[in-house]
Parts: sequence; C-alpha cells; structure tokens
Amino acid sequence: MRTCGSSGCHSGRARSCSRRSAPWPAPRRRWRAWRERLKRLAYFGWPQAHENEAERGVRAGLAITRAVAKLETPAASPLAARVGIATGLVVVGDLIGEAEAREQAVIGETPNLAARLQALARPGDVLIAERTRRLVGGLFEVEEWPAVAVKGIPGPVSAYRVLGEGRAEGRFEALRGTNPAPLVGRTHELALLLDRWERAKDGEGQVVLLAGEPGIGKSRLVSALRERLAHEPHTPLSQFCSPFHQTSALHPVIALLERAAGFARDDDPAQKLAKLEALLAQAAEGMAEAAPLLAGLLSIPTGTRYLPLSLSPPMRKERTPEALLGQLEGLARQRPVLAIYEDVHWADPTTLELLDRVVDRAQAVPALVVVTFRPEFVPPWLGRSHVTLLPLARLGRREGVALVGQVTGGKALPEAVLGEIVAKTDGVPLFVEELTKAVLESGLLRDDGSAYVLSGPLPPLAIPSTLHDSLLTRLDRLAPVREVAQIGACIGRVFGYELLAAVAPLGDSALREALAQLCEAELIFRRGTPPEATYTFKHALVQDAAYRSLLRGWRQQLHARIVEALEQHFPDRCEAEPEVLAQHCARARLVGKAVRYWLRAGELAIRRSAMAEAIAQLRTGLGLLEDLPDDRERASLELDLQIALGVASMGAQGWAAPEAGRANARALELCDRIGATAQLWPVLYGQWVFHAVRAEHAAARALGEELLRRAREHRDVPATVVAHRILGSGAFWRGEPVTAHEHLERALALYDPSQHRSLAFLYVQDPRVAALSGLAWALFVLGYPGQAWSHSGEALGAARAFGHYHTLAYALLFRCLFAQCCRVRRDVQDHAGALAALATEQNLPHFLGAATALRGWALSEAGQVDAGLAQLRQGLAAWSASGARLYEPHFLALQAEAHGRAGRAQEGVALMADAVDRARCTGERYFEAELLRLRGELLLSGDTPDPTSAEQCLVEALETARGQRARMWELRAATSLARLWRDRGRRQEARDLLAPAYGWFTEGAGTPDLKKAKALVDELG
Repeated sequence: MRTCGSSGCHSGRARSCSRRSAPWPAPRRRWRAWRERLKRLAYFGWPQAHENEAERGVRAGLAITRAVAKLETPAASPLAARVGIATGLVVVGDLIGEAEAREQAVIGETPNLAARLQALARPGDVLIAERTRRLVGGLFEVEEWPAVAVKGIPGPVSAYRVLGEGRAEGRFEALRGTNPAPLVGRTHELALLLDRWERAKDGEGQVVLLAGEPGIGKSRLVSALRERLAHEPHTPLSQFCSPFHQTSALHPVIALLERAAGFARDDDPAQKLAKLEALLAQAAEGMAEAAPLLAGLLSIPTGTRYLPLSLSPPMRKERTPEALLGQLEGLARQRPVLAIYEDVHWADPTTLELLDRVVDRAQAVPALVVVTFRPEFVPPWLGRSHVTLLPLARLGRREGVALVGQVTGGKALPEAVLGEIVAKTDGVPLFVEELTKAVLESGLLRDDGSAYVLSGPLPPLAIPSTLHDSLLTRLDRLAPVREVAQIGACIGRVFGYELLAAVAPLGDSALREALAQLCEAELIFRRGTPPEATYTFKHALVQDAAYRSLLRGWRQQLHARIVEALEQHFPDRCEAEPEVLAQHCARARLVGKAVRYWLRAGELAIRRSAMAEAIAQLRTGLGLLEDLPDDRERASLELDLQIALGVASMGAQGWAAPEAGRANARALELCDRIGATAQLWPVLYGQWVFHAVRAEHAAARALGEELLRRAREHRDVPATVVAHRILGSGAFWRGEPVTAHEHLERALALYDPSQHRSLAFLYVQDPRVAALSGLAWALFVLGYPGQAWSHSGEALGAARAFGHYHTLAYALLFRCLFAQCCRVRRDVQDHAGALAALATEQNLPHFLGAATALRGWALSEAGQVDAGLAQLRQGLAAWSASGARLYEPHFLALQAEAHGRAGRAQEGVALMADAVDRARCTGERYFEAELLRLRGELLLSGDTPDPTSAEQCLVEALETARGQRARMWELRAATSLARLWRDRGRRQEARDLLAPAYGWFTEGAGTPDLKKAKALVDELG
C-alpha cells in the first residue's frame, strides 16, 4: 500500500487581484508557474512502510491546512492550503531532478488521483479517496462529496471531505468498527453472547459474566459483539472501571454520563445541565426526579430550575441508583439495551452495589448486561436463572498461528520465529499480538514480499519471554518518547493532555510529537484533540510495563510533580477526587499529605453516604501513619481518621459494629494523649452508644460516668446535659428506674433550647427529646402512667417540630416501646408504621428492624398470630444482624407471647427462659419482672399447666419488681399471682396481696392495668 498526498497553497486575494493585474503585475503564465511551484507531493509507505499509512497521510493533510492558515503575509492576505489524498500501489523509479521531474518518477494511478482531488478541493479542505476512507475507518469524521469524473480515471470517483477527529471512544473501536479483523478462536463464545442477546430482545433480560486473565481477549470479544449488533436497533451503554478509582463512588457511571451528554471542559453549569436534561429525555420519563439527583452526582448546580431535594445523604445514596436504573429501564422500553461493564475487578463498592441492582432488575427488561472481570474477582451473581458465566480459555496453537498471521498481514514468518512466539505467548491473544509486533520491529526479519525471512541467525533471547519484556523492548525502541509514556503511566491508565503537559518537561510541539509516536506504535489511543485530548493505554499491562520501567526515585519525583500540578492547575479535581491525590502522594512518599487527602476523601464519602468507600479510604490513611514521626501532629491526624472511621462504620454496619467500637476506643486514647477536649465529648458518646446497643451495660455505665466527671471538671454544660441523658437511659436499662428518673430530670433542667439545639447534629439525636422519651418510660414503670403519657406525647411533638429525622426516629421507637409496655395495641401499630416508613425512606436499618418486630406484636395482639410471629422473627433478625443486643430479651418475650396465643405454650416457655437468661447475663433488667411474670402466665396455659412452677415465677417476678421499686411491674405481678391464688382457693391471701399494690397508685385509673387490678380486688371482696 502506498498513500500519496498532493497539496497546494492558495491566497484568495492574490488570485482575485491577478485578474486585475494588481498588485502582482505578472503575466498569466507566470502565475501558473508560481502556483505549480507551491504544489508538493508526499508519499506515505515509502521509503519506509508503516501499518497506518492512510491515517498518517490524513493527519499530515489536516496539519498542513491548519499550519498554512496561521501564516502571515506582508500584505496580510489570508493563505489556505488544499489537500488531496489517495491510496494504492505505485512503482517508484529513480528520483532525479527537482519539482515536476521528481514527481514523474512515481508511476501509477494513485498520484494522479491525489492530484485531481487536490484540484477539486476548496481552500482549507482535505479530500480523500474511497479506499483511504475505508482504511481510516472511524478515526476521522468525514462528509461525502458527490461522485465526480476525473481525467485519466474511468468511471465516477467517490471523494470525502475530512471534517476532523472521529468520535469513537478509542482507536480499537474506530479502526475495527468498520473493517474489523476476523475474531480468532472465539466462535462458540460469540455464539453464546448472540443467543443471550436474542433472549434479551424478547424481553427476557440476560446477564453474561465474561471472565478471563489480562490480555485473554475480553474486550475484543465485546467489540465483536458490538460489531455484530451494529446494524440492529439498540442502545449501547459502556462503562469502564479504573484501578485509580476503586474508592471513587460511581466513577464509571459519572464518566459514562459525561461522555454520553457530550460535556466540554469550557461548558458552564447551565450548558452542562441542558446537555444532561437532553440525555435523560431519551428515556422518555422520570426526568423531573432524575435530573436533580444526577446533576448532584455530576456536581452540577441546578439553581432554581428544580426544587431542592430535601433528602438525607443515605436517602440520596438510595435514590441515585434508582434514578440510574429508571433511566436504564426507560431506554430499554424503547429499544433493547446492550450494557457493558468492563473491568469490574476495579469497581468501587458503590458501583458494585448499583451493578447488584442492575443484575437483579435486568431479567424484567429487554437488556443484555455483559460484565468483564479478571479471575481474582468473585462475582456474587452466580446461580441465578438469567445469569451465565462465560470464562475465556487460552487459545490453542492453531488460533495462535492465525492471530500471528493477522498481525503480519498474512505474510508467513520463519518457522523458528513462529514456533517461539506461539510457545512463549501460551495462548494469550495480547501476548501473541505484542510479541509479534516486537519481532517485526526488531530488525531480525526482512520483508521478502510474500513472507518475512531472517536477516541473519536467530540470536538467543531475541524474542522476549514475557509480555512485560516485550513491552519494555518496544518502549526502549521508542527511547526519545519513552519518558512521556512513563509519565502518563504515573498519572493513570487514562490521562489528559493538559495534566501531562503540566508535568512533562517538554514544549507543546515536542510533547505532541511524542504522543503521536506512541499512538503510532499503538501503545496508547487518543480521544479528542489537544489540549482537550485524553489518552488511554491500550491495556493495563502496557501501563504497568511503562510504570515499572521507572527507577524508584524518579517515579517518586514524578508523582510529586503530578500532585503539584493538580494542586496548582486543577483545584476542582482536587476537591472532587481527593482519593486520586492521596494515591499520588503515597507513591511520592509525601506521607503526611497522603494521609490528609485520604481523610478528606473519607469525609467526602461520608457526606455522600458512600460508607463502604469511606471505610476503605480511612483505613488506607490509617495504614500510612506508621511512616510518620510519632508526634502530636500524627496523633491529631489519627484522631480525625478514627473519629471519621467510627462514624462510617456505624453508618455502614450499625451502631454496634466492632470496627466502630475499636475506632472510638482508639480515638478516646488519643484524646487523652493530646488533650483534645473538643473531640472528647462525641468520642465518649460514640463509645457509650457502641457498648449500650451491644447490651454491654457495665462498660456503658463507666463511659457515662466518665463523661459526666470530665464535663463537670471542664464546666461544659452541653456535655453535662448529654452525660445525664445517657446515664439516665443506661440506668433504666439496668432496672434502676429511680436513678434513671433523677438523671433524666437533671438533663431536662440543664437543657437550654436556644443554646443546645445543635447538639442533635453532634450526638445523633436531640438530648431533650431523648430525655423526655426515656423519662416517659421510667415514669410508667415507677407507677405514674398519667405523667408518662404526657411526657411521651411531649417528646414526640418536639421531635416532629425539630425537623431532624434521626431524632424523630428515636422518639417514634421509644413511643412504640412505651406503648407496648402499656399494652396499647393501636398506638403501637400506628407509630411502628410511621417508624418503618421513616426508616425505609432514610435508610435506617436498625430502626426498621425494631419497627418490624413491634408491628409483629400488634398483629399478633389483633389475632393475626402467624403473620405477627413472622414479623417478630424478621424484625429481631434485622436488629441483631447489626450486632445490637439491646432489647433482645424484650423482643423474645413478645415472640413467646405470640406462641402462647397460637396454642404453643411450650415453645413460648422455652423462649421466655432464653430471654431471662440473656437479661441476667447482660444486666439488662428493666423488663426482668415482666419476663418472669409472662413465663408464669405461659406455664398456666397449654395442655399441661404447671401451677407450682408458675407460682414460683410469679413470686420471683413480684420480688424483682419490689426490689427495683417498679410499681407498675409489681402491680402486674400481684394481679397475676392473686388470680392464681384465687383459682386455688386462697382468696383472702390474694386480696391481701393485690389491694395494697393497687391502692398505692394515685393516677392512671383508666389504664388497662389498673382497671384489671380493680376488677379483681372488687371480685375478691
């Protein structure tokens, strides 16, 4: 193949003036001679051949037209060049002479066609012939010209005007999308993908998991699938994961949206929002809700165009994937979707969560989801009827030989060379391709027309034994531009021209030339035009080879320069992607900076409710601390990391998460070490929550007392309010309602609404609402049901007025528990439903578990025993899954009651025994008297009542209640025991027991407990 390009220089003013004989007073023949001298003919493919001569010619033509347009003339006349390019075989003879004589030594149709196209071109245009157009594929955007008759060439000739760079995502797609090489050795795999596509088109969505080692051909097979579907109506969606963004939430999705919307760097927010809306409109529905969510994901302000989304970070995190799924489903309803997720072994946790939902929902829509990954990734989606695992095996010898033939253009290699390539590449297609290219470029072979022959004996180790060696050999051969590849490898698999230019010690022209050579060698692909261009290494292994070829010291310096360039020239990226800077800092051994960026990344992830990513980032930051001097600055950094890790762990795993406990414990040590009083109070509180929810009441009590002691020492009133609140709650759970009452009253007395409202955002819920909720429960147990209901209503009203969802959830939970203890089924049912709705909306799994259990009790009380039992079990399981042990005895007692109503008293007795054991083991004794009483009631029911054992339980319940001064539990135990004694003929003893217990109460005569007690006292006379 030879590509010939003919170009001419033209000044519009000179031509027009020549007709008027001024200002160029020359005869017409002299003008023609001058014009001919400006013509030049260039040959691509001679004297040295390359694989991409057509592309080289077109790029040269575009460069010429741009360069000439910038030239200045003495008369300020605009200059323009026009270029014609054709491709074909030519015969090159001896070149002698200059200008026209030199051109006549090249014989063939191709130079003539190039010259004719140049003559037809308008100033500033590049015209290419049909064959050239086929060879450049989608690398360039072209406009078809009408076929024209050309002198000396039979028949009409098709021509195309080159408009600029093509819009393909990569070079592979651009070159092979229109004229791909045959797929080698993957016939059965492609057939399976096409079968799943047919099923998907019929509405039976499919997922194919494409697994294989690096270089095995996953991307080539996906490309082949795209090629086969190119002429079918469908919507392609391609997302690519990156090793540099494994902790960047939804990075592949963000990249897809930006690419699909066509964002340009100089777009202002309004332009970006308009492009995003146009993109979302393609799904035909749901844009009003999706647009502000996805604009937030892309950090695009919406101004007044949309109402503000009053969503908590967890709820925003929940709604965003739903918006993305809604778009996917909307597109699929219009025409089938081919969704590609490449390299998910590098996916961030939030992308994996989204992919979980995509896999779940894909079955119901006409979509084929193809997921590619390396063997180390274990996909969690196996075993589902619509999911197919497709592992790619290595190629056999026959396929390897065929692939070598593709690289050589069908020319045979010497058998010894071919044998070594096939043997050492071990059936990995990328190895085959790269090693073959390395051999062709090595100078070992000579092109003999139809085959390659050895130019001398095959030396030892002439063929690299690994792909890594092969790529290094190719990089070494490009020594003048190797440094650019190495700098790009330090930036990442994908790197932008502007950042590279800020780091590389080269001028603009030298840098562009170096990048062009790397593209020519097919080590990197380019998308766009500098300075807006981005470059992608052909494969991660190519990047790895370039990166590992750097000496450690120089590598560290490059990463430091990258950090400096990002901080100076790309502040927006520093704010949006602190984890990227953290990685560069770590590799530059800028440990302090790296830790601070990991902290910023973790805090940013927490604000976005991306807790899994936050935990990973904060752990990485903690892991780097050992390399810093053990001084106050390091301790302060660790304290901030541990506090953030505690918050993230509680958000991701629940308040009782072990990692949250460890983080808070370490933070407490650091507070003491450096005297960090400002951080001390929330750390002590967080540690108290951890132990309290795990029902480790002794440890929780010690922390509460420690908080109160230190708060008093520092005369810190807000911390004292919180200390009394948590000591009151803890005392109640331990079965000390009198002490609980004292602490909670003290907390309320100290609380100043004008100064302490902000405490809700530091301590998860408002201390006043929490104290009122706990006080209501304590007052009820102490025998003041009227005051208890009043305080409970006040707590709920204050929580609703506060507008803080976690405070409202807390108040609703305590209202449910309080109402259940009062045995007011309707109240429990209503408030448990409200709590469940809030917990679902705001993604609060702990509250949802408790709400589910309490709704189960209400159902069983209403006669729906089986449904109630199912919800009781489900709720307790969800509650316990987070590590929570608080309230477990209470919830088990509710299950035991439901078993009794279902006629399964023995199962209830066993559950109640378990509940009593747990309460005594943990010290959670607030419900102990009730547990014993309910166990006694169950022993009296069923087919084989046991009055003796029941009486023992009821007596013990009565003594426990009296020991706790729990008057309401005492009344209930006395009522149950009096009823048993009445039935056994001991009426006077029963009256003597119950009458004083009932007579103590001064309020709440209308409550169910007092009504039952009075009725029995009256009956006993």
